[in-house]
Amino acid sequence: MPVARKPLGAKMKVALAQINPTIGDFNGNVERIVRAAIDARSEGSQLTVFSEMCLTGYPPRDLLEKPSFLDAQDRALDRLKKALKGLPSIVGCVTRRFDGVGNLLYNSCAMIVDGDVLAVGRKCLLPSYDVFDEDRYFEPAEKPTVVEFRGLRFGLTICEDVWNDKDFWQHRMYEKDPVEDVVNAGADVIVNLSASPFCLGKQSVKEAMLSSLCRKYRRQMVYVNQIGGNDELLFDGRSMAFNEQGKLIARGQAFAEGVTIVDLENAYGQVSPRLTEEEEIRKGLVMGIRDYGNKCGFDGGVLGLSGGIDSALMAVLAAEAFGPENVIGVAMPSRYNSPESLADARTLAERLGIEFHIVPIEQPFGALKEILAPVFAGRPEDTTEENMQARIRGLILMALSNKFGHLVLSTGNKSELAAGYCTLYGDMCGGLAAINDLYKTTVYQMAKHINGAAQGKPPIPTNTITRAPSAELRANQTDQDSLPPYETLDAILKAYIEERKSLEQIVALGFEFDTVKRVLRMVDFNEYKRRQSAPGLKVTAKAFGVGRRMPIAQRFREAD
Repeated sequence: MPVARKPLGAKMKVALAQINPTIGDFNGNVERIVRAAIDARSEGSQLTVFSEMCLTGYPPRDLLEKPSFLDAQDRALDRLKKALKGLPSIVGCVTRRFDGVGNLLYNSCAMIVDGDVLAVGRKCLLPSYDVFDEDRYFEPAEKPTVVEFRGLRFGLTICEDVWNDKDFWQHRMYEKDPVEDVVNAGADVIVNLSASPFCLGKQSVKEAMLSSLCRKYRRQMVYVNQIGGNDELLFDGRSMAFNEQGKLIARGQAFAEGVTIVDLENAYGQVSPRLTEEEEIRKGLVMGIRDYGNKCGFDGGVLGLSGGIDSALMAVLAAEAFGPENVIGVAMPSRYNSPESLADARTLAERLGIEFHIVPIEQPFGALKEILAPVFAGRPEDTTEENMQARIRGLILMALSNKFGHLVLSTGNKSELAAGYCTLYGDMCGGLAAINDLYKTTVYQMAKHINGAAQGKPPIPTNTITRAPSAELRANQTDQDSLPPYETLDAILKAYIEERKSLEQIVALGFEFDTVKRVLRMVDFNEYKRRQSAPGLKVTAKAFGVGRRMPIAQRFREAD
């Protein structure tokens, strides 16, 4: 049984400081930490808690294997200790291990008080699934740390440490339970520093889990999560505090930096409102596009505007992320593009206020066909000529990127990428595939939401939403010439990719055997394309990218 907690008694206001660190930007990260700590003190906080590895930025991946990176972090920590004098804080960092066998690093946190480190907490549970591979770099701590400060004992845990309660999870990943350990060691308040990536549906699970822990142990909890986009991962913030009954008493904003003050004595704080699924996606993708561009040194975005739904959604998100003055939209019509598509592209650009150009591809397409005619002699036109058009467009977008320093935003969605309904070095060309974790049905859902939430004229033309989707690479082409209806396709894809169901299990859901078999074959066959696509932004439980590691050269096929 856990040690009984003494009455809180001590007056204590704690700040939940969610910041957006850039990986390896030690000067910038130190500045963000100090600025947030000063803001917290101005609002009456006696202790500021930051997120997991906020000093390095998370996840630094193989930068952790560079001694020079670790040396730079140590120097930054020394500067931080001096800068935080008079600003008691708990800061996520990396510490080194100099004895024994194993990895030489710990994922740690430092409680800094009066210019010195009062205590160091080390992460006990190292996740190695989905997007995580922490045991590649770190050694797990044998036990968590409990430290006394201003009359209260704080149990220091880091992210995964709170995700292993045997009374909440049917299947646990680890034997050890660090929360139980800190409670048994006499902690009055459980503190958790996190860098927990966003995905749809996760917030509700997280709140239920943390609330359950607080009720179980009759302890308050302070949980601080990173925000920002780092490569494919989106961090949503929403730092929280719970009282001893498991009631949520504070929640920070989603996808935004900020400091939230929690009064532990009176169990009171500010609770930001919940978001709809559509707003989670919109805010997350806008943040991810902005951060990817800014952190990689791009000052704007460029994308092809086909008049279709995917490019329309991408343009709306880019305009919000970079500002419309920093976005270039390009229509690149051929003989197969309808006048309606060009008109819709122009209307969209005008409503968004982005720069718009028309660069016809008929001339280079014709020249390329002429050049290849002797080689292709006697062979009918097929997808080769369709792909040539897409690749000409990719070349044009990359030229604009080089000339103007803008990031090429590819516009493919998850349904197309899963089925291989996309062209390598063509429409897949880009620096960021921001919507490649949105199914086509979700793209439509988002377009309708954006139009419905717009003040004034909706940005996306109605015709773009209602017209049958088409790649317009041959006469009278529609997507459904090559794919099942998107409602059917997306349901099968979600079952296969996210829920890991077999062919037989998916058929048992009510889908036709031949359709399921065809879709699964498309998914398995096109792994080589996905491996060469631009990085995307993860919003679902299983995205194509770092969290899905399938071999390309292999012969196991689910549908065989």
